[in-house]
Amino acid sequence: MRAVRLPPEVQRAIRTLHPDLKRRVRAALDLIRAAPNSGKPLKRELQGWRSLPVGRIRIIYRETRAVIEVGAIGPRTAIYRDAAERLGRKP
Repeated sequence: MRAVRLPPEVQRAIRTLHPDLKRRVRAALDLIRAAPNSGKPLKRELQGWRSLPVGRIRIIYRETRAVIEVGAIGPRTAIYRDAAERLGRKP
């Protein structure tokens, strides 16, 4: 199993979640660690990344040689646009 790398902004986002949702996100991160292909592959600006739903929250991540990198986490309504901007690509 590979390590999951969470940038500071993702760690902050997780800390602000409701405790029940926080537990579900941690369980989803464990699933990603065990089976990196669990999420659906993304297209266009976020090609190479995957998305795993946790209720209305989406975890955007990608697998690299050494680690699984979480690029963003947030509500479905805006996460794809925000992730494209944060990850250096235009939405």
